[in-house]
Amino acid sequence: MARRDWTTIAITGASSGLGLALALGCARPGVMLHLTGRDEARLAGAANRCRAAGAQVRETTLDVRDAGSAARWVEGMDRLDLLVANAGVSGGTGGVAEPSGQTRAIFATNVTGVLNTALPALDRMAAQPPGADGIRGRVAVIASVAAFVATPGAAAYCASKAAVQRWAEAHDATERHRGLRIHAVCPGYIRTPMTAVNDFPMPFLLTPEAAARRVLRGIEAGRARIAFPWPTYAMARLAGALPMVLRAAIAARLPAKPVGRG
Repeated sequence: MARRDWTTIAITGASSGLGLALALGCARPGVMLHLTGRDEARLAGAANRCRAAGAQVRETTLDVRDAGSAARWVEGMDRLDLLVANAGVSGGTGGVAEPSGQTRAIFATNVTGVLNTALPALDRMAAQPPGADGIRGRVAVIASVAAFVATPGAAAYCASKAAVQRWAEAHDATERHRGLRIHAVCPGYIRTPMTAVNDFPMPFLLTPEAAARRVLRGIEAGRARIAFPWPTYAMARLAGALPMVLRAAIAARLPAKPVGRG
């Protein structure tokens, strides 16, 4: 459950998976939810579920790769206590080279798309009065434990998640003086449409609802890095320390994964 003093919350990629679970976790009377997604029908269904929980909802069909549309979406909010930059795509090729089109698509959404919403949100928040805790606003960026290991065959996905994870943690340290907080959320495997296509074991697989609870608790606790579950996080850190030649040999045995949206 989201904090009682977060009354205006924006979530990208809110039509399914973790984004939907976060929206439902924040939905309650007195809360205004600004939800976006690319699939209009799924987004409408998510919005109606949140309304049934008592929240006010404004849904906007939006592609986060469109910087102008993303900025206008943020600028249209009266206040913004929390933005969750959740929209993302995944993809991998097993042990073969990643196609250039897939690389560009992943970076366009996972890095540029995150910044297209996070940067306008921070500017918007900096101009509003602080809450009772002295914080003017919060941005949570959904990265991944994949940020901590350069997996051959999933170069763009790992690099994109590492980019936003490092950006969020470094920027949090410098934005605190303006009363802003930025959180890098690094989950392990979550049961979503994005992971449904994975043809390999996914240890410690979480439901979206369980993951959303951990995310919201971490933001409320003020953690700059919210990485979970700890066994998956530990394995990613360990794998990241392995010699590249060994990682390449392991990756060569993995099946390819098509690009999928989160």
